[in-house]
This record gives sequence, structure tokens and C-alpha cells, in this order.
Amino acid sequence: MSASATRFIRRVASAPNAKHLFSSGARSGVPTKNGLLAPAEVVSPAPVNGQRQSNGKASFRRTYSSNSIKVRSVEVGPSSFLKVKMLGKGDVGRVYLVREKKSDKLYAMKVLSKKEMIERKKIKRALTEQEILATSNHPFIVTLYHSFQSEEYLYFCMEYCMGGEFFRALQTRPGKCLSEDGSRFYAAEVVAALEYLHLNGFIYRDLKPENILLHQSGHIMLSDFDLAKQSGHPGGRPATIHQSEPNGIPIIDTMSCTADFRTNSFVGTEEYIAPEVIAAQGHTAAVDWWTLGILIYEMIFATTPFKGKERNDTFNNIRLLPVHFRDTPRISSACKDIVIRLLDKDERSRLGSRSGASEVKQHKWFAKISWGLLRHTRPPIVPAASNGADAMNFRHLKESNSLHLENQTGLRTRASPSTAGYDDGMDMSPGRDLFGAFNSVTIHYDGES
Repeated sequence: MSASATRFIRRVASAPNAKHLFSSGARSGVPTKNGLLAPAEVVSPAPVNGQRQSNGKASFRRTYSSNSIKVRSVEVGPSSFLKVKMLGKGDVGRVYLVREKKSDKLYAMKVLSKKEMIERKKIKRALTEQEILATSNHPFIVTLYHSFQSEEYLYFCMEYCMGGEFFRALQTRPGKCLSEDGSRFYAAEVVAALEYLHLNGFIYRDLKPENILLHQSGHIMLSDFDLAKQSGHPGGRPATIHQSEPNGIPIIDTMSCTADFRTNSFVGTEEYIAPEVIAAQGHTAAVDWWTLGILIYEMIFATTPFKGKERNDTFNNIRLLPVHFRDTPRISSACKDIVIRLLDKDERSRLGSRSGASEVKQHKWFAKISWGLLRHTRPPIVPAASNGADAMNFRHLKESNSLHLENQTGLRTRASPSTAGYDDGMDMSPGRDLFGAFNSVTIHYDGES
């Protein structure tokens, strides 16, 4: 969840229903046998006492294969966990550090208030977030282990990333920024995660340092998918582009997986919003490559390139001003080029708009990156050693209204007369279970019991 609400604005946008979740073919993932992405050499160790091993020895491999995920009826409930402390809070929910009583493992538990979701018209967003988390199996996307609900709340029990928010990690560094090489490394991991999401038909739409978590090893994991949007044909077959330059090797067109998709929703973070979103002319997956350009700039210069004194000033700068690079720190011409091309105000000519991630990965700025070995490369930031329970890499937050997990009953909230004006595309017929599409499941990954 975002920790700096003053930095951004959000508006309601429709999101797809998760009605196809766990249906036949829903877990198609990315078929590695066709070479669409780096295969299982990208390793993500299993949690040990709530954390992944950071000694380079993998307990199991998180592959991109649907066979690596096993979905079962939910095996836990609110009372299966002990609350340790609050890690973050947002507009409709909070994230807690919890310890599972049976296994003694630590997890991050996202708890969403059903009442507030109904009032703020965010039910579909929660369903979309669950679909992405439950069907994703990628080293740089946060891992979901359980999802369930009580009478008052929805719960996402996820991997605990002890390194905390990437934004906070940047704020504690000298100059609040990274070197160009460090920025390139984290940008590459973000590209790999976006590539996976696009191949499965999702547009992220809310990339920013606050939505990136740091694993204890220092690698990133994308989180917060409530603004993500699914195309009309999720997980469509990616196309292949045959190129004559530079080496004639066919590349995968990830844009083809969302080619039929254009949405007019006004969503995002103020300083990261793409010009086509501001212009309300509809947007595509190209918005994710715009936000990557902003992220690269912020990692290096500790600020965003179009920030104005007021919101409207920022929006005008985004629409009208070219990118200005500061004299310090000095960056390479390749770095300037990728930022300028990612921040092309015309989405049709923006880097990534033609073939998506493959096009971005081929840019000369990423020439030093070994894409298949990212997970085995030592990250620029390695968080301070922690026992996990101290949550030393998170801000100290006080909880105004305490959540008591042991008091939550396993009942579902049904529509009431107060929701009669609800207009988020939900069926509001009397007696309908508004959260019936939320799946209560436990997910096991290869190598786990």
C-alpha cells in the first residue's frame, strides 16, 4: 500500500470481474517451452520462517509453468494468525505483519474493509487484484499464499518482503537516489515484471517506488494491483516480430496481448500519469512504459521530471514540456536516450509501443543486463539484516482502530439498501453476495507440501 498519500491522486476506474478466475485455462501463464521468457533459471527460493533464503540456494523454483501452482480450498482463516504490527495503510485497507500460529512463519496480510470498498466503489478492484496475485508466478511479483474473507474484511496473505518499500529505501540513501548502474538494474527487474503482466493481458498502470517492495535479498517485487486493468482477451497469444536488425532474431510482441484494449479511466499517480491519460483520449499498455521512464529518472535524480508547484502545473508540464536533465549527476547518452524515448508524449512512437518489453529490453542502455540471470545478480541495495518480526525497514505506524483477527467470523456481506446507488457495474439485486466472486483459496508452489 502507498505510504505517501500526499504524493498522488486516484480516481475510480472500472476493473474487470474475476469471474474467470480458476476457470479452465485461467492459469495458462507463459509457456516457457516456446522460449517466450527466460526459463526456470530465474530462481525464487521458498520462504523460511516467513522469508526467502538469501544464500543463493534455492529450496524450489518459481517457474512460469501452470503446473508449478496448486490451488486448494482455503486452509486458514483470520484466527490462524497472530498480528505482530501494522506495516502500511491505504484508503480502504491496511497491511499487517502476521505470524501463522501453526507454522510460525511470517507473512504480510493485506486486510480490506468491505464496507469501505462498497462506499468507495472498489469491489471490482479487489477482485482484479486477487486474480493477478493468484494467477501470477514470477520472481518479481509478490507471492500470494492465501486469500479468504470474514463478515467485515477481505484478506490477502502474501510473502513478507523484509526490505520494505523501495521508496523508503531510496529516501535513506545518500542523495535519496541510485547510481545509473543501480537504476539500470532495478529498471530491468521492473521490465521483466511488466513483460510478464502484459503477456497475461494486464496493464499495471500504477508503477511508482511506493508500489515496489524490496525482498530481503535486495531484489524487487511489484505489489498493489488495485489499479491494474485486464484486456478483453486476457492471456492472448503473443505475436512474433521478425526483424532484420540488429541480429535478425525474432522478438516477442507483448503489446499484441493487449492490442484490443483501450480504456478511458483517469487513474494513476499525479507525477507519473501519462499525457494520454490527462487528455482523456484513452490509453493502452504504453502507459506502463511512460511510468518506467519516470521511475528511471526519479531513481537517478531523486525527483520526477515534470513535477510542478500545483497539480495542474504538473499536468501541464507532462503534456507540454520536454524532459530536462540536471547537470548532476552526469549520466550517459544512452540513459538520456531511453528516458526521452520512454517519455515520448505521443504513445504511438513511444519506446515499447511497437512490440512492448522486447523493444525496451533491446535498447542500448540495457546492453549490460543478462536478463536470464537477474535473479542471481547481487542487487545494488541489500537491506539491513533483520529477524523479520522487528520490521526495521518499515515506518513505525500507530493503529487507531485495532484489528482483532480472532474475532472475525467467516460470513459474507450481502447487499443492503444503503448500496442501492452503487454504480460500479455490479449486480445489486436484493440478496446478492457482493463478494461471492472473491475466491477463498490456499496456493501451493512447487516444492511445498
